Amino acid sequence: MRQKAFACAGFALLLGILAFPVLAQSRSINYETYIVDSFDGSEDTDWSWTAAGSKFITDGYPVVKYFDGMPNAMRVMQTDEDGNYQVLGIQFKFNRQGDNWVDIIPMAAAEGGDGESPYEIPFRGVVSRIDMWVWGAGYYYQLEVLLRDCYGRVHALPMGTLNYEGWRNLSVNVPTNLPQTSRYLGDEHNMRFVAFRIRTSPTERVDDFYVFFDQLKVLTDTYSPSYDGFEFAGADFSDDSGSDSGSGENAETQPAPAEEEEAGI
Repeated sequence: MRQKAFACAGFALLLGILAFPVLAQSRSINYETYIVDSFDGSEDTDWSWTAAGSKFITDGYPVVKYFDGMPNAMRVMQTDEDGNYQVLGIQFKFNRQGDNWVDIIPMAAAEGGDGESPYEIPFRGVVSRIDMWVWGAGYYYQLEVLLRDCYGRVHALPMGTLNYEGWRNLSVNVPTNLPQTSRYLGDEHNMRFVAFRIRTSPTERVDDFYVFFDQLKVLTDTYSPSYDGFEFAGADFSDDSGSDSGSGENAETQPAPAEEEEAGI
């Protein structure tokens, strides 16, 4: 009996090994790394950056400002010596310790051209990893990235603690159970970046803190499947330039019910 059980287990294992390459090749993958924001000045993007603090933020804070410079680990890879390399700096203070937080938010021109409003940056493809260079000053603060999934829910992913000195590359893997793309054809609601959030530890000092960001980038799968009829995905039914059938000017005129009765039908 035991030998028979071992034989069945071995056969199942062999079948799994043989089937794995077929399953692995059932979907193509096209990984790509791209820079979401280099923080080299707001003119390089369609958005700018601002910050907002929680209840006990000190008046006049947070302050957002660009500074010249970059991490040394990035500097050795730059070929343009005259490039305008900058980083984004944020300074804030709170009036008391506790569960305080600051959100660093992208802003873009509001509809109608009336000022600016919060802007959620859309990601390309299915994102696997998010990373960024962050300058820390030894404070026990937590850095999170806020993401909105394709169904509208906001998720906070921890990028790390800022209790170190100088530049460090912080990253977070996006959970596979976080829905990034809709399964319905033509639904273009992808995952979006909402904000960075810095949380203070309840016992950490909050009288003066500043941090710097550089080169926000993501690792994403940009594979786009091809299928018969892909050109109809996202079709605009409000466009009058297309051909109509059964309505509008191209529809065949039918006699009204009253006219049919008068004709003896």
